[in-house]
Amino acid sequence: MEVLTTEQKIINAANKIFSLKGFAATKTREIAEEAGINLALLNYYFGSKENLFKIVVKEKFKMLIEVMAPILSDTTIPLRDKVESITNNYTQLLLENEELPIFVLNEWSVNKEMFAEITLNARKIAQPVIENQLKESGLELSVADFITNILGLIMFPFVAKQLIISSGLIKEEEFITFVTERKDKIIAWILK
Repeated sequence: MEVLTTEQKIINAANKIFSLKGFAATKTREIAEEAGINLALLNYYFGSKENLFKIVVKEKFKMLIEVMAPILSDTTIPLRDKVESITNNYTQLLLENEELPIFVLNEWSVNKEMFAEITLNARKIAQPVIENQLKESGLELSVADFITNILGLIMFPFVAKQLIISSGLIKEEEFITFVTERKDKIIAWILK
């Protein structure tokens, strides 16, 4: 059995609590309790809830990219399956971390390099494959449009959740069903 370091225990606990409660509702004391440490130790290792959240988000983002990059760069996986995989994985990630899109957008505006190294290698490997598959499928889209369309269709409901709900388009309790049902529609919209 692997023995976790104090830092790993804190990150695991933060991941669990942030996923359950979101960033705003999470208290550092709750993370410390979940990790089985005192609050001073959490502050010693990470300094603030924001710093800890950045680490958790960066790890999730890296994990998702690492899962997606092999799929996107694999010439044997059809374009439709790639769209389906991206849509399903990103939707699930955002359902578990609804504040992630806003956090990433804010972080990118302040710290443009935060995710650059994570995405650069994936893009270099996957871009030629996707370009080729788009051309072969007859879709008149650039890779930039293809990726932007997929991510935009997936992320926008999360970014605009309060607007969508407060305008009466859907009710709060319908949101999960709304974004889940959009998955199949997104795949059809992208591939038309």
